[in-house]
Amino acid sequence: MIMKRSIAIYIICAVGSITTASAQEAWTLRQCIEYAIEHNVTVRQAEVSARQSEVEVNTAKWARLPNLNGSASQSWNWGRTQTAIKNEQTGDYSTVYINTSSHGNNMSLSTSIPLFTGLEIPHSYQLAKLNLKAALADLEKAKEDIAINIASAYLQALFNKELHQVAVGQLALSREQYKRIARLNELGKAAATEVADAKSRVAQDELSVVQADNNYKLSLLDLSQLIELASPEGFSLAEPAVKLSLNPLTPPDEIYNIALGEKAAVQAAQYRLEGSRHNIRIAQSSYYPTINLSGSLGTNFYSTINRTFRQQMGDNFSKYIGLSMNVPIFNRFATRNRVRSARLQQQNYDLQLENVKKSLYKEIQQAWYNAVASESKYNSSTTAAQASEESFALVAEKYNNGKATAVEYNEAKQNLVQAQSNELQAKYEYLFRTKILDFYKGVEIQ
Repeated sequence: MIMKRSIAIYIICAVGSITTASAQEAWTLRQCIEYAIEHNVTVRQAEVSARQSEVEVNTAKWARLPNLNGSASQSWNWGRTQTAIKNEQTGDYSTVYINTSSHGNNMSLSTSIPLFTGLEIPHSYQLAKLNLKAALADLEKAKEDIAINIASAYLQALFNKELHQVAVGQLALSREQYKRIARLNELGKAAATEVADAKSRVAQDELSVVQADNNYKLSLLDLSQLIELASPEGFSLAEPAVKLSLNPLTPPDEIYNIALGEKAAVQAAQYRLEGSRHNIRIAQSSYYPTINLSGSLGTNFYSTINRTFRQQMGDNFSKYIGLSMNVPIFNRFATRNRVRSARLQQQNYDLQLENVKKSLYKEIQQAWYNAVASESKYNSSTTAAQASEESFALVAEKYNNGKATAVEYNEAKQNLVQAQSNELQAKYEYLFRTKILDFYKGVEIQ
């Protein structure tokens, strides 16, 4: 009698990410996800975008500070140029023009402070901060997507591993049956055709084991490539820890209300919509005058003036401070059109948020109904597997007593294998579907 192997499913949380895989160290789902988040190209691109947004926030933050610029120039002139000639009697200098070559130096230090820019600076700062929040939400969304994909691939690999173990168990049973019939044949109690049939079943089961093993290895390869593992050599998965339990499913509307405040896609859309309001105010700032405070220090030197470099630096030293206001009067409707464009962008972001919410609700509804279906499928497949096990036990007993044919035995065995496979598939499907629902509720996949 074949005793059905109880399938235990529980994913052990791991602390820290894994950098190498070995045959002695099995990977948990959490480890796979953390490794993928660290190495996935899409996630890394989202991280770069977030860092760029941080730089933009820093730039907008210090936009109110005065700037400071220094300049220096050297010039050479040939031909008619202005020069100063000293009157020996009075000691005064008079300016005349002569044909000569000359050179000069100019040096200055200037600064400018924006006093009023139509509130463009504070709104630009707020917009930059919201863009940073949206970029961080995009990064979280990228991590969530890779976590979902890895969870699916991980559970598929576990499923294929269980199928391989079922195939190995069936092969062991066939081999034992073949040995039994071979002994009966030696005693003259079984025909040679029965021995041949039993040997054929062993060969078929060996082929099934090979196919199941190949499927498991391919699923491991897919998972290792998905998590960006350098090599799949020695890559293995952690054994399940506890038995799967069926818990009541949270209603979809309740999950949706939770997801609205948890999901990164919704948060990113909300941040961009909020930022579009500041973008409108930035565009409207061009309607207002701008006021700037500026100042400078400067001096110069000319070779045609009969004074030393040091003397001229002191004589020509100048200081300047000024207040300027620029009033926009007409700029060919450019400001008006920028404001219109900003308002249209706000409408677009509003529609994007609405679309994200609708898509989220549809996804949650589909996930919930899939989970309900998988729960029903799991219950039905468990009942079917138990019935198939009992049926096979009875047929096997009859076959051993010579009251059932090899065809009946084979058919019962195939039914049991199929029922066990269906039960395995239903279990892993139910586990994946419930993890999806937990994901929408903000529970970390692990």
